[in-house]
Amino acid sequence: MPKMKQRYICTNCAAQYPVWSGRCNSCGEWNTLEEEPEIVVGSGKLSTGKALKAVTTKNIKLKDRQKRLPAGIDDVDNVLGGGFVPGSITLIAGQPGIGKSTLLLQVAANVAKNQSVLYVSGEESAHQIGLRAQRLGVADSKLDLATSTSADDIASTISGGKYSVVFVDSIQTMTASAVSSAAGSVSQITNSTHLIMNAGKHTDTAVILVGHVTKEGSIAGPKILEHVVDVVLNLEGDRYGGFKLLRSVKNRFGSTNEAGIFEMQNEGLVQVENPSASLLAERQESDGSVVLATMEGMRPILVEVQALVNKTSYGYPKRAASGIDLNRVNLLVAMLERRTRLNLADQDIYINIVGGIKISEPAADLAICMAIGSAAKGLQLKGNAVVYGEVGLSGEIRRVNFAEKRIAEAKKLGFDTVIGPKSAGKPTDKLLKPVTNIKDALNLYLKK
Repeated sequence: MPKMKQRYICTNCAAQYPVWSGRCNSCGEWNTLEEEPEIVVGSGKLSTGKALKAVTTKNIKLKDRQKRLPAGIDDVDNVLGGGFVPGSITLIAGQPGIGKSTLLLQVAANVAKNQSVLYVSGEESAHQIGLRAQRLGVADSKLDLATSTSADDIASTISGGKYSVVFVDSIQTMTASAVSSAAGSVSQITNSTHLIMNAGKHTDTAVILVGHVTKEGSIAGPKILEHVVDVVLNLEGDRYGGFKLLRSVKNRFGSTNEAGIFEMQNEGLVQVENPSASLLAERQESDGSVVLATMEGMRPILVEVQALVNKTSYGYPKRAASGIDLNRVNLLVAMLERRTRLNLADQDIYINIVGGIKISEPAADLAICMAIGSAAKGLQLKGNAVVYGEVGLSGEIRRVNFAEKRIAEAKKLGFDTVIGPKSAGKPTDKLLKPVTNIKDALNLYLKK
């Protein structure tokens, strides 16, 4: 008979320990170790496995059923790489209230027009889902609804082969009967995912899982959850307004450079056809306001960068940023004070990216620097201009990717000037006014 031992697993990083302790030595979190039984098989027995039968790649025949299943929403299909792949496991995560269940119910209703679809909820009753479906205008769809927290029951349903697509909301509420720990624990999430995944792979059923996130923003549960699934999507944005961005963090069947942009309305999440025009619709030209040409995946977007510079009332100046990393802002402020004549040591500086967009690419450096310089001197940007470019610590302006797409987006929205680094290779567009360092950019393109 196998022997039973006890082990302790960290719910944050899945590290294992033979004894309990208050703090996980691997990730540093407190009170995250949970007890779990471990079955140890006695030694001395020979393996009962059998040799695998291998096939060459040229002998593998693709089935007709391997065609992708469209989600019915263009931006979702673009992020997925063309739709759901039969037999794939997709994980979508996001903050509470961001709209994960809303988006998936819309997608499930669209897919149900041509495929047999099951939507399983472990968080809501069928009546609650029906009320949301009525609000979203999809109550008349052929979508099948079920409520369960049993991973065994869901796996058995998938194994029946009746459904082409199954949505599970959410994986943190599911439990496997073979595991005694509570729902949401490392062992329950791991075993429930493997049960559902194996059933989906054997029947070529596309499975979409909803995942919770921790207060730090990472997906709750063990990291192995992200490794075993085929696609990981993240729904980001401000839960109280602004745009929602659907990004692909991992995709075995497509690119991770795509992004879908949505806006929450009464009828649910609606994709934004022209986000640049929406973000700039209420812009007022003033000092501290600069238009940035940024990229969301492969899509160029024009957003407004606002800066407010004011003399500090206290001994230590304050720095605050919304929509961009504060450490990057502090680095650029130090560079400006060292490489230009701007005196910012006694100034409070506030940076805001309008529309709830979060920017992480270095191409925003030049726009932030020019917005700070504009606000500090009370000068507006010359002309109807768009700005982009990475700024080094020496004040040099470096090239960034997709310059042609950024310039084309500026031209489409009626801007007559693009301020950025000199492009390499083929001749650049006439709209581009190349600059080589931050001092020249401030001196040439701020109104006096």
